Amino acid sequence: MRIATRILAVIALSSAVLVAVTSGQVPKGKIGYDDTPMLPGGKWRVHDGTRPQPAAVEAATTPGAPPADARVLFGGTDLSRWQNRKGEPAGWKVEQGAIVVTPKAGDIQTRDEFGDIQLHVEWATPSTVVGDGQDRGNSGVFLMARYEVQVLDSFRSPTYPDGQAAAIYGQWPPLVNASRPPGEWQVYDILFTAPRFENGNLVTPGYLTVFHNGVAVHNHTAVIGGTAHKVVGKYEPHPARGPIRLQDHGNPVRYRNIWVRELGKYDGT
Repeated sequence: MRIATRILAVIALSSAVLVAVTSGQVPKGKIGYDDTPMLPGGKWRVHDGTRPQPAAVEAATTPGAPPADARVLFGGTDLSRWQNRKGEPAGWKVEQGAIVVTPKAGDIQTRDEFGDIQLHVEWATPSTVVGDGQDRGNSGVFLMARYEVQVLDSFRSPTYPDGQAAAIYGQWPPLVNASRPPGEWQVYDILFTAPRFENGNLVTPGYLTVFHNGVAVHNHTAVIGGTAHKVVGKYEPHPARGPIRLQDHGNPVRYRNIWVRELGKYDGT
């Protein structure tokens, strides 16, 4: 009984400290340790109680909804955060809470520019199937307007693997095909680490981690270079930030619930 009582006491104390820290209160008891080894390459000890607490962010209560620190790029009403490649107003339609690719209107891209990000995008190819392969619900999500995650109706529709849905176009097929039937809403959750350049030379490549409908299809995959059709992508020096671009490939693909979080370093490092 004494052991059980002690365990319950420890659990209660841990819960109290967690509530106090997340609510901004200072707990009465000591947090962490000051007699543990130093972590390599830093100034903090293992379990260091003086290390700054991570910033609190209110997570969404609905799956797929933006957390409190996200920037909503399309919430269902207008394209005010988007423009065409010439900097003019975006020429796509907004219908029933979704952006609809307007064929021949050209690509659209965000007015804001980003580096390392978490990106959430929901999309749907036309419910009426027209064409096959690359002609079936084709579009794309471009990071920094250069690195494409392919959008395509790949449900029971073969094409070249590095061009199917969720492929890093022309480079890496997805680990698996997690496509839903045409017309159904699909989800990309993308973690993008932008490439780094110094004095015009590539220091580190870009990396993509992609979840397609909740399934991991790329795991910190190194991007070969700018994605392109029928050629090997290559890196060309570019600014540290760039827009998110959606492709007009001639098919009326729909997009909704697009939000982004910029990924910085933990402030306590």
